[in-house]
Amino acid sequence: MTIAITGLGLIGASLAKAYKAAGHTVFGYDIDTTVTDHAIMTGVIDAKLDEGNLPRCELVLVALYPGATVEYLERNAAIFADDSIVIDCCGIKGEVCGRGFALAREHGFTFVGGHPMAGLQLSGYKHSTADLFVGATMIIVPEHSDDMGFLERVKQLLTPAGFAKVTVSTAQRHDEIIAFTSQMAHIASNAYIKSPTATDHKGFSAGSYRDMTRVAQLNAEMWTQLFIPNREPLLRELDGYIAALAEYRDAIAAEDSDTLVKLLREGSERKVMVEGQG
Repeated sequence: MTIAITGLGLIGASLAKAYKAAGHTVFGYDIDTTVTDHAIMTGVIDAKLDEGNLPRCELVLVALYPGATVEYLERNAAIFADDSIVIDCCGIKGEVCGRGFALAREHGFTFVGGHPMAGLQLSGYKHSTADLFVGATMIIVPEHSDDMGFLERVKQLLTPAGFAKVTVSTAQRHDEIIAFTSQMAHIASNAYIKSPTATDHKGFSAGSYRDMTRVAQLNAEMWTQLFIPNREPLLRELDGYIAALAEYRDAIAAEDSDTLVKLLREGSERKVMVEGQG
């Protein structure tokens, strides 16, 4: 299989390493030419991805920021092979899939929205690994979800990355759920670490601190591009979280033990119930 990967950051380079390790031909490109050159020199990719070899690729993986992904699709829509499948790897799906599906219909290739549910708090090529996606879930957003043969083909194309599960979703459902499971967690962690007390944590912190701050260190430019286009579901989650925090604050300020116990029990029971659904 011949694979095209554009964007050789953490996600794209990890995909390149996984597909190359599985024996496939990988053409890759990054806007940072030193990254592309290093990937060629170290055998992570076979050659630089360009307009000459892109039409030869049966699978195109786009690992760019949302805005850059749309620009890439628009710039290359006319040269993707008619039988190729193009999958993006963005953390939001609404605007990317909307444009991707339209371009695919116009130019004859097939577009599928994608979101690999794996990553690290550190970004960039140097942190990429061939096993980043082993055991992880890949969310895909096809334009039509009733063609089982096509979905199986997509699953097979993604097999070399090592995903344990492929989940099919709509763009709207993806963005609504990801606002809670991913975007809210990054905001809460990033805001939490801003406490002036954080500088004194050594010797006083354990697992709860590490868990809460794990994703505080993030790529600010990328996450801004994910938060703002997804602002409606994200704001709903934020407003609910802020309102819940206010209840805890008010109970503590009023020394209202009964209310505080109730709030804490509700959260604990909710955790058990939610995890029991998994």
